[in-house]
Amino acid sequence: MKKILAIQFKYFGDAVFLTPALVALKEKFPNSELHLLVAKEIAPVFNNLKYIDKIWAVPRSRGKINFFELLPFIKALRECNFDSAVDFGGNDRGAIFSLLSGSKIRLGLVENRPKFLQKICYTSRIDSYSLPKNYVQKNLSLLNTWNIRKLNHIQPQIVANINLRKQAKEILKGRSIICHLGTSQPKKEWPLRKWQEFYNSLEKQRRNLVVFSSGNSYRERSLLADLKKLEPDIFTLPMIKNLNLYIAVLNEAKLVISGDTAPLHFSRALGVNVIGLFGIYGSTQYAAPIYSNKEKVIGGLCLCTGDLEHFEVCKSRKFCMETIQPKEVVRLMNFK
Repeated sequence: MKKILAIQFKYFGDAVFLTPALVALKEKFPNSELHLLVAKEIAPVFNNLKYIDKIWAVPRSRGKINFFELLPFIKALRECNFDSAVDFGGNDRGAIFSLLSGSKIRLGLVENRPKFLQKICYTSRIDSYSLPKNYVQKNLSLLNTWNIRKLNHIQPQIVANINLRKQAKEILKGRSIICHLGTSQPKKEWPLRKWQEFYNSLEKQRRNLVVFSSGNSYRERSLLADLKKLEPDIFTLPMIKNLNLYIAVLNEAKLVISGDTAPLHFSRALGVNVIGLFGIYGSTQYAAPIYSNKEKVIGGLCLCTGDLEHFEVCKSRKFCMETIQPKEVVRLMNFK
């Protein structure tokens, strides 16, 4: 294979889990060109990885594809004459770009029976249910089809931009423990009163090292404001819209505590100490297994499974994130 196109349209945190599979591809075909096609907003995650020869950053509007706007992009993609393409996401967008790439060999994921679009876009298909649930292992197992088996060095790794280090330090102002409050879904969030109890249980010296952060949405920024009302002395991170800068800030931390998988996965891939707060069914099944027992706290049994799993808020009388106790998080901090 002279030119390989890897494709993934996933959210921020999940993108990190692709890196071991990309390394495996490059090691199997060291003389090939490895290209990566991802959504534009996710591309900075891979910017400083030397084994990727080119990143194709696709402008994305959720739920639709504007082919007319993408025509120059697609033309340039086809001119690369890829030998093969592998879609690690298995969604419609990834399937379409697999076909549009012009690759003769197109490998992709499907769930149970392939859709019509997947039948025409992929030349070979693997049922995702036949692969491990662990995201890293799933991506690597997909490559078994090409006789690529990687058993070592399977930890996700990303690299921060060293030119942003000074700016990142100025933002942190000497703080080194980042506590991330918000997530994309309220049901994944540790209640504010738990964060307050956790903060108050810390020794004064550690308390002075803590900075609280959230995502950039109005709802998540409101969480910071509400915690600030409860504890006026807390220090909070400003809104950071540049993903490269945000990764650089995480890279300067000594510890990141989060229920949101994006900052958690980024930090772990950077080599920063982490404590993940896992409660909902999907997180405990797919993300939590990647972390050691000293890197995670898992809540009680989540009852929001099946159809209830798709709601953004918890539908159970017993909120699984509520069962995570501050003393458990403090206990894990003592190992760091």
